[in-house]
Amino acid sequence: MSRPNGNKLNQLVLNWRKGTVYTSEWLRSQGFSRQLIGKYKKGKWLAPVGRGAYKLVNDTINWTGALYAIQSLLHLNIHPGGKTALQLKGIAHFVPIDIKEVFLFGTSGQKLPSWFKTYDWGIEVRYLMTNLFDHNPGLSSLDYGSFSVKISSAERAIMEMLYLVPQKQTLSESSLIMEHLISLRPVVVQDLLENCNSIKVKRLFMYLAEKHSHQWVKRLDLTRVNLGSGKIAVTKGGVYDRKYKITVPAI
Repeated sequence: MSRPNGNKLNQLVLNWRKGTVYTSEWLRSQGFSRQLIGKYKKGKWLAPVGRGAYKLVNDTINWTGALYAIQSLLHLNIHPGGKTALQLKGIAHFVPIDIKEVFLFGTSGQKLPSWFKTYDWGIEVRYLMTNLFDHNPGLSSLDYGSFSVKISSAERAIMEMLYLVPQKQTLSESSLIMEHLISLRPVVVQDLLENCNSIKVKRLFMYLAEKHSHQWVKRLDLTRVNLGSGKIAVTKGGVYDRKYKITVPAI
């Protein structure tokens, strides 16, 4: 590796958040021209992460450091959700710790950068663009030391899991996770239910919450939640719940 040439490179290397990816667009916005970036790459200070993104040559990165760039540098509304968020929080303790599959959620029209999609992160990334909520409620911050990323809170994550039922997620696993969510915050749950655009998700959520007799359910005001009126069948030949007018698999 050649020695750094000039204060500009020194500052870039010193201030680079360990374990993260920086985009070409962001670097140029900070005064680093294409020619200068090319010079740093040739000098073996920067290594490409696909097209349009870089890491420090001797740094170790994973998908969370890339997500930092997506959220904080590109300002895209993309976050880990569903079971992935619960795994990252350590809530889904009965789910394998070694994450092999990651669920990322983004609002409609928010595409993953090509450099993120083409890089081998050693995991399977499942990305869903959805308008599940009217705005972006129920997100929390997860600290990785030199950087942090936004992920779904437990309250939002379980609803995102239910959004994936039955195509990509089973109701039985969602029920097992719901059983352990004894400390959900009623205020957050209320906000999510009021801003959720899926009748199926809201009914499944309430069905499971009441099935497991969670005390926080008593503090919800369902008169402010639109639960729809017609019947919904999540599965054929399942169990029909009269209160929430939903047919679900036997669990």
